[in-house]
Amino acid sequence: MDDIHDMPGHLIRRSQQIAVAVFMEEVAAAGFDLTPVQFAALATTGANPGLDQATLAGLIAYDRSTIGGVVDRLVQKGYLERAVSDRDRRARTLCLTEAGRTLLDAVRPIVRGVQESILADLDSEERRTFVALLRKVTDGANDRSRAPLRAALIDAG
Repeated sequence: MDDIHDMPGHLIRRSQQIAVAVFMEEVAAAGFDLTPVQFAALATTGANPGLDQATLAGLIAYDRSTIGGVVDRLVQKGYLERAVSDRDRRARTLCLTEAGRTLLDAVRPIVRGVQESILADLDSEERRTFVALLRKVTDGANDRSRAPLRAALIDAG
């Protein structure tokens, strides 16, 4: 394992570079200006209307100190809106705008195609195994991340 090209960390980094490049290329080719993190923020907000920025950061495993910039750009583009929280007047909640919902509906099939493209060299069983192993690795090391996934952040009440 002395060759960096056989090191899991190097291969994961390269895979991330490729995944982002394919996403950006396909989404731009369809006429949209959206990054993978912006898509994750929109999709997660759409599934959890009224969540706050800190919760959003945890749900997409994104750094809390930089999620504000992502949200700011989505608000400026007209895809998200902020509102004062009913529970805590100091907090701001997030909801998709109509333009945000329209964008998500249009871009979801493209994002599905991106996933297919990324895994194009794998057959269906290899795809299932690959994704299961990626999930196992990321779940196992989640707490070591600077921005861990916090899937249990949504308050049910």
